[in-house]
Amino acid sequence: MASNILVLGAGELGLAVLQALSRHPKRSHARITVLMRQASLDSAAPDKKKLVQQIRALDVRFEAADVVQASVSQLAAVFAKYDTVVSCNGMGLPPGTQTKLCEAALEARLPRYFPWQFGMDYDAIGPGSSQDLFDEQLLVRGMLRAQDATDWLIVSTGLFMSFLFVPDFGVVDLASRTVRALGSWDNRITLTTPDDIGRVTAELVLDSQGLRNQCVYVAGDTLTYRQLADLLDERFGIKFCRELWDAEELARQMREDPNNGYVKYRDTFAQGKGVAWDQDKTVNSARGIKMTDVKAYLAAMDVKLE
Repeated sequence: MASNILVLGAGELGLAVLQALSRHPKRSHARITVLMRQASLDSAAPDKKKLVQQIRALDVRFEAADVVQASVSQLAAVFAKYDTVVSCNGMGLPPGTQTKLCEAALEARLPRYFPWQFGMDYDAIGPGSSQDLFDEQLLVRGMLRAQDATDWLIVSTGLFMSFLFVPDFGVVDLASRTVRALGSWDNRITLTTPDDIGRVTAELVLDSQGLRNQCVYVAGDTLTYRQLADLLDERFGIKFCRELWDAEELARQMREDPNNGYVKYRDTFAQGKGVAWDQDKTVNSARGIKMTDVKAYLAAMDVKLE
């Protein structure tokens, strides 16, 4: 069982993981530390000060480093002090950061590493997808599989449920009462809330039950875009406008705006590969962990449509 845990980052997912670790019944005497930039720890900004206080109240320690600026060897020196590192530094970081973090974990001969793979099944998507960030995720998997000194666990979670409602992503636009399907109304998508990802990750960190050197799956909900549209109609008591962004439309968007990350995501999801899986193959189902589905998420949203 992990006794000295380092969590990289305290954003939406990092904080959820820290909270779940701190509250887990098997935490026992495990020491939990979060790695943040020194500038964030020293910041006088109210939101930063509140975050630091919130983390300190969880009985979590602090380690200062900048994963973007630090070298592989500098990061390895930090990682070497821990038996488990959970990377919650997401894909918003510069290209090459995920492979650098993995190199540092391997150089440190870290006993166990949870890389930032909290998303799709990148093996199923394969190399050369529209979302070029996914290729780096495949490189990380290759690095981990090519060695046997560091145990690893990859947690595939599908899309963060909140991302579904980001207007720029385009699937649900509450302001215009529009819901769009990517590729087909029958395409499926797996969605999980960050809080639920945090809970399952904490469970795997503190009670792995023999899971190691493999990909595991998590799902709050898996549904078609048609089912999503029906749930939106039901929740808000109105008929949402339904619009299909098929392969032809998404190809047009890619041609016109090839560097737009949201467009890349849309086209990748429209392919219908590696973005959805059934509940019966998930860790949460196997362990009886109750998750938030889309219907419950919608019910809890504090949104009124005029």
